[in-house]
Amino acid sequence: MEGMCLIFCLFTFGGSFQKGLAAVIQTQQTVSAAVGEDAPLSCQLLETKDVQQVTWQKVLERTERNIGSYSEYYGVIVNNGFKDKVQFTEAGLQKNSIVIRNVTDQDEGCYLCRFNTYPDGALTGRTCLKVYELHGPFITISRSNSPPGSVMTCSATGRPVPMVTLTVLHQNFSFSHYNTTRETNTNCTVTVTTTALLSALSSTQVGCLVSVDSAAPRELLVTVPDFKDSSDEGWPLIVVFLVILICICVLQFRRIFQNRNRKPSGNATDNQMLNNSPVSNKDDRQRTSERQRQNGESHTSP
Repeated sequence: MEGMCLIFCLFTFGGSFQKGLAAVIQTQQTVSAAVGEDAPLSCQLLETKDVQQVTWQKVLERTERNIGSYSEYYGVIVNNGFKDKVQFTEAGLQKNSIVIRNVTDQDEGCYLCRFNTYPDGALTGRTCLKVYELHGPFITISRSNSPPGSVMTCSATGRPVPMVTLTVLHQNFSFSHYNTTRETNTNCTVTVTTTALLSALSSTQVGCLVSVDSAAPRELLVTVPDFKDSSDEGWPLIVVFLVILICICVLQFRRIFQNRNRKPSGNATDNQMLNNSPVSNKDDRQRTSERQRQNGESHTSP
C-alpha cells in the first residue's frame, strides 16, 4: 500500500515538474511563413542551467525526427536530409535558433527544441509552423461613365482564403458598388477578386490590403489617373479628322486643276482636225484660184 502511494506521488509530482520546466523556455508558439520564404524558429532558457546539448526535432505522427543539434564539444551537427533545409543562425546553449529555408507544405507542423541539462534532464520547448501561400495584391484601374468614376479591381491568390480590402487615402472620396468573387484553383488555392467604384475622376491615391490568417498583411498603393471629361477627350480626334479631310480635298482639287491644264480643249482639237482634213484643203485651193482669177480680170479690163 505504501509502495503504491509512493509511485502515485512520484507520477503526480513528476508531471508537475516537467510542466514547470517547460515554462522556463521562451519560444513562439506559432510561426507563419509563406511558401518559398524562410521560417525562423528560436528557443531561449529564461533560467541559467548547465546545458550539455541543444537538439531540434520535428514532431511526426507517432514519433519525433531529429533535425540537428549543437554542443560545445561537437559544435553544430545537421542530420542528413536537412542539410539543405536547416541552418543554425544562433548556436548557443542558453539560446538557440534555426531557420527552415524555402518552406513548403511538407515543412508545416510542430518542432521541439530540447535543452539537455544536468542534473535536470531535458527541458523542451514547442513551436508550430504554419505554411501559407499568398500571391498579390494585383490592381487594375479603369474608367466608368455610368455611373461616373474609377473602377478599381484588386485580386490575390492564396491558401487559406485571402482577405482583400480596398482603401482610399483621400477623405473626400469613398468606394461604392462593392463586388467580391472567389474562385478555387486546381492547386487548392483560392483567388479572391474585389471590385469597387471610386467616386472620383481626379487624381488620388488608393490601396489594396491582402492577408491570410495571422500572417503579416501586404499592401500595394497606386495613384488613380486623372480622367478628363469625355467631351474634352473627343475634341482632339475631331480636329485631327478635319485636318486630314481638308488636306485630302486640297490635294484632289490640285490634281484636277493640273489635269485640265495639261489636256487641250475640245474645240482646238476639232479645228486642228478640220484644218488637216482633205476636204478643207480642197476648199482652200478653190478659194485661192477664184481670188487669183478675179485679180487677173481686174488687171485686163480697160
